[in-house]
Formats: sequence, structure tokens, C-alpha cells
Amino acid sequence: MSEATTGIEFVVKAVPFGGGATEFQQSMAPHPLIYQELPYDPKFGVYNRRLRSLAYANTDTRDLYWRLRRQVMVSHTGELPIEIRGADAEALLERVFTRSVAKVRVGRCSYQIACYPDGGTVMDGVLMRLDTNRFWYVQGDGEFYSWLRAQAVGLDVEIFNPHVWVSQVQGPRSMDVLEEVADDGLPERFRYFDMAEIRIDGQPLIITRTGFTSELGWEFYLEPDADATAIGDRIMFAGEEWGIHTTPAEVTNARRIEGGLLFAGTDFDENTTPFDAGFGSLVDFNKGDFVGRSALEAADRRNRTWGLKVDGGTACHGNAVYIDGNNVGRVTSSAWSPTLQCGVAFVRVDDPDHGPGTELNVACMDGQTHIGELCSLPFYDQGGDIPRGRTTELPEIPTEA
Repeated sequence: MSEATTGIEFVVKAVPFGGGATEFQQSMAPHPLIYQELPYDPKFGVYNRRLRSLAYANTDTRDLYWRLRRQVMVSHTGELPIEIRGADAEALLERVFTRSVAKVRVGRCSYQIACYPDGGTVMDGVLMRLDTNRFWYVQGDGEFYSWLRAQAVGLDVEIFNPHVWVSQVQGPRSMDVLEEVADDGLPERFRYFDMAEIRIDGQPLIITRTGFTSELGWEFYLEPDADATAIGDRIMFAGEEWGIHTTPAEVTNARRIEGGLLFAGTDFDENTTPFDAGFGSLVDFNKGDFVGRSALEAADRRNRTWGLKVDGGTACHGNAVYIDGNNVGRVTSSAWSPTLQCGVAFVRVDDPDHGPGTELNVACMDGQTHIGELCSLPFYDQGGDIPRGRTTELPEIPTEA
């Protein structure tokens, strides 16, 4: 597998859907806007039992990366919204998540993680509060639905798949596209992690000021009764002025690593506590009881997940980092950064004393060993000014890129 397949089960070649493809569609559901990607000869992986484009055979990956950083892109994701509603919806989510849910107002989103009783991390995702007793949890890849159902025994709550599909419009011109496509223009109030209801060509649509690229952007949620084609085509037509293009995972993968965004099941798993993964700020011991609280109170709270910069190479996945010939950690994700002009990766170190500034020997995909250095996350934009829209300066494209 290429580095773009991190967290994906396997790769399949794009094929037309219909006719004899019924069985294929049942096991690997295509996004309603998949037709927008087929002209670029995509390869797909399975994510949440949904197809997600991993790479395009006939586009320039570097060009798409810089469109994301300087213009605008649209990405059709495999994220899976789960609906939780009922009188005990908030109580269930308070039991499951490590941060307060009561503090999340209607119309707001909150990044939330859930743990097992032993403190291992089950899942991460964005919680959307649609109403007082109605939520969507937009999860990464994994079987969180079953875990949530198990925790809901005895509570007055419904948990189900609302069959919603998620796409993201990201990049410096993403808000220009939103202003153009929304029937009433930009929502009056649309801050970072806000939710809004808009109409595109008369079609009602929920959007959020979120994304998985560390760029300015918004996500839109296609419900079963939506005219997905009308919405999708309108967005692409409006975005032509700013060079909009569909984008596969290998492009967003590089940018999410630069931004310090971790993949569930890959960069952390059931054997990783939130503290190990650098999620310590997401564990609120001032709230009431939650699953895993006792274990986390007794856990080592030192971070073991850091960024890694590698001059001249891209780190191999796995046990690829060494000091004096001894393996000292595991590379969980890696990519080449066109912005930094070096390899970037996530490393989970065995010894928490190995932190930023530690030099390592790194086994790389070119078959060579290169020197790397651990660093804090994210790799740049430490204050999150880019996704929050607090900076409008476009990055320069290095002459080597």
C-alpha cells in the first residue's frame, strides 16, 4: 500500500456502478457524488464500509496539494455520521465522551473522544448538536456504533445510521464558494466549529465550519432526501472561478499530517490512552463520571506522540526510528510535505522522555536511512490561524516543489 492508504482496508479500481455491481455496492457503498471523481481514474479504499478515493492516476498530486493550500478543493469523504436522539441522549454522550457535552450549545460542534474502561481510545470525531436532544457524531473509521449501543442500555435514546454523506470544501477560497452557492449568502453567524442550515438551489443543507485538512473550510452533509447532484454540481460550477477540483486522500493526507490531525485506528487505537496520543487536553476530570475515567486518573499523563521531520526522505511505517541502532518508537503515518520540503510523520515513542529536539535515524521509503528530528504538533500554524480564518496570507510555492 502507498502512504495514502493509511487506515484503509484495501484498494479497488474504480468501476461504473450499476448492472452487475449490486453486490459490490452493498459491501462498499459509493458516495452520491462519486461521479465527479471518475474522470480522474481514481483508486478507492474502504472507510467505514464506504468508498473513499485514495489517489488519481491522471492528475498531478503536487498541483492538487497547492490548490488546497492556495485555492479551493472538494473532497468526498468516508466519514460516518451516527444519530443519537431522545430524552437521555445528552446523558449517554456524557457517559461515553471525555469532555463535557452539556456545554455544547445547539448549533455548535465539539471534537470528542471516547475510551474503553481500561483507558484505551475507542474513537474520535466531531459531535454536532442539532437540537437539545438530537446529535450527530461524525466518526472516523471503526465500529463505534456497536460500542455506543452497548453503553445505551436502560436509557431513553435512539441510535441509528441516518445515511448521511459528508463532503468538505477546503482552502483559502472556500468561503467565497460558500457565499456564491448559498441562496442567502454566507450564514450570519458561522464561526469555527459552528453549524448552520442553508439552501443551495432551494435544497436544505446542513453545513459546519470544520474539515480534515487544517485549512479554512466547511463541510456539507447530504441527507437521503437531498438532491445530491444539484447540490454537488452547483458547488463545482461556482468554484470554477477559483480553480476548484476534487481531491483524493493522498493529497489531504499530507496536509492533515502537517496539521497534526490523527487517524483513528492508525495513529491511535485501543492500546493508546488519550495522553499517549497527545489528547490530554480533551480529558476533562472536572465533569462527571465517564467510561475510562478511573483508568485515566491513574495513567501516565505524558505525551508519547510527536511530529517527525526528515530531511530528504519519507519515513517508512512501523518500527522505523532508531537511536544508536535501537528501535525507539513506531511511525504511524508519513508523507512528503511540499510546504516544508521534507518528510513529515507521526511517531509514537516508547520512552516519553524522547520529545521535541530528539534526533533519530529514520528508515525511509527510498531504501535509505535519513536523519530526522522529533517536533511538536502541528508542524506549522501552531495557533490554528489558518482553519480559523485569522490569516489571509497565501503560502508561497517553493521553487523545488
